[in-house]
Amino acid sequence: MKRFFRFLLKLVLGLFLFSILMVIIYKWVPVPFTPLMAIRYFENPEEDIHHDWVAMEKISDNLKLAVIASEDQNFPVHSGFDYEAIQKAMEDNKKGKRVRGASTISQQTAKNVFLWPQRSWFRKGLEVYFTFWIELFWSKERILEVYLNSIEMGQGIYGAEAAAQAWFGKSAENLTAYEAAAIAAILPNPRQYRAKPASSYIQGRQAWIVRQMRNLGPLEL
Repeated sequence: MKRFFRFLLKLVLGLFLFSILMVIIYKWVPVPFTPLMAIRYFENPEEDIHHDWVAMEKISDNLKLAVIASEDQNFPVHSGFDYEAIQKAMEDNKKGKRVRGASTISQQTAKNVFLWPQRSWFRKGLEVYFTFWIELFWSKERILEVYLNSIEMGQGIYGAEAAAQAWFGKSAENLTAYEAAAIAAILPNPRQYRAKPASSYIQGRQAWIVRQMRNLGPLEL
C-alpha cells in the first residue's frame, strides 16, 4: 500500500511539473497543434486542418480589438477570471434565463491549448488551474497571441491567418474592422456560422461588435 501511494505521489508531482514546464515553453514557442485539432481529425479525417501561426505584429489590431469586444471586454484588466460576469451568469441561471458564457479569453486559451472541449466539473477545474498559471507566466499580449493563433474559426480553420485567408482571401494583418468583426461574430459556434457570406444574425452581431470596438477605443495591453 505504501508503495502504491508513493507511486501515486510521484505521478501527481510529475504531472504537476510537466504542466508547469509546458506553460513555460509555450510562453515563447508557437503552439503547433491543440487537443481540439486532434479531436476534429479523428472525428473526420477527411477534413483538412488549416493552421498557420503568425506573430502578434502580423495580426491586425482590428481583430485583436474585435475578439476582446466580442468575447471579453475586461481582458486587459482582469487576472484571468471575470468575477462580475460569473456572478451575472449564476444569477441568470437561477432565474431560468439563457445562460451566457462567462469564460474569459484567458480561460478559453487555457482550454484550447491544454485541454479538451467536453463540459465537466473536472475539466473546468483544470481550466482554472491552467488559467492561473498562464496569467502568472505569460503577458496579456502573449495570451492574446496564443488565443488568436489557436482558436477554431470555422470548419478546419484554426487561428487568425487561416481564418483571414479562408473567409476574405487576405492576410490577418490586413483585416478591416468589419471583416475582423465578422470573424469575431462567429466564434460562439464557428462550425455552424459563416463570416462570409454572413447570415442576418451574424450581420447583427458584426454591427454590434463594431460599435463596441469604437466604444473601447485603441487597444492597450
